[in-house]
Amino acid sequence: MALSSRLWRPIGLRRGAAQSVCQLARAWGSRGHCGARGFLGSEVIGNTRPFKRGLLFSALSYLGFETYQLISQTAVVHATAKVEEILEQADYLYESGETEKLYQLLTQYKESEDAELLWRLARASRDIAQLSRTSEEEKKALVYEALEYAKRALEKNESSFAAHKWYAICISDVGDYEGIKVKIANAYIIKEHFEKAIELNPKDATSIHLMGIWCYTFAEMPWYQRRIAKVLFANPPSSTYEEALKYFHRAEQVDPNFYSKNLLLLGKTYLKLNNKKLAAFWLVKAKGYPAHTEEDKQIQTEAAQLLTGL
Repeated sequence: MALSSRLWRPIGLRRGAAQSVCQLARAWGSRGHCGARGFLGSEVIGNTRPFKRGLLFSALSYLGFETYQLISQTAVVHATAKVEEILEQADYLYESGETEKLYQLLTQYKESEDAELLWRLARASRDIAQLSRTSEEEKKALVYEALEYAKRALEKNESSFAAHKWYAICISDVGDYEGIKVKIANAYIIKEHFEKAIELNPKDATSIHLMGIWCYTFAEMPWYQRRIAKVLFANPPSSTYEEALKYFHRAEQVDPNFYSKNLLLLGKTYLKLNNKKLAAFWLVKAKGYPAHTEEDKQIQTEAAQLLTGL
């Protein structure tokens, strides 16, 4: 009701509006003056009624524009509030591990233009794809679906570190279905977007961790893949275990114990570097990490097996 009274109560013309109407009057042939006397002292050639009708039309048009602006601003506020509400629900479901409920919620808004909503939808689609009960056919469809959402998120907001991060993750996933040539070619794009995500948000431990995985993957690339890479590219992507270790440690410094897999990979990287003492230290931490997810349980098992081998 407060909004209605504001929209419809009579308001005077602003100075700028009066000036614009005066300009229209002159264009129509007025020889009058605009100023302190206003339009009461106008001397118009011929019948004054057309001019008065034109003046009334201009005033009403101005009032209509004011009303339109107020309604548009209110609509934007309501739309923003609704998106914020959806994002809060989505984040709560994500933290609660409600993967399927989260996906069901966000797919209702898959036509959204909001980057924050779209990258979350990409993440949710990927999480559904990773579930053990998801069939291979469904997984493939979800992986490509996630990439599409991530791509749209990035198009809507190139300043979103999360959009860069999830775009890189989704490109990597799609590479599993595109063959070794595409997978290696995409490696440059993946690295670029992880680096951009870190640049935009140096406090995001996950982006730093993923950059470590990128380095670890190319450090342990099998010889036959290296040979293919050298045939296909003049400068194929490469890295070292030392580089990977740097990123894993950096992620841990930003957010200690944030992810069981970061602990596991610290242990595995030290194993690759033949440092069994430090490898054991991090593997013990990974084994003792509280298992909140299916992935955590798998990491506990792998860490225990590696420790047995030591």
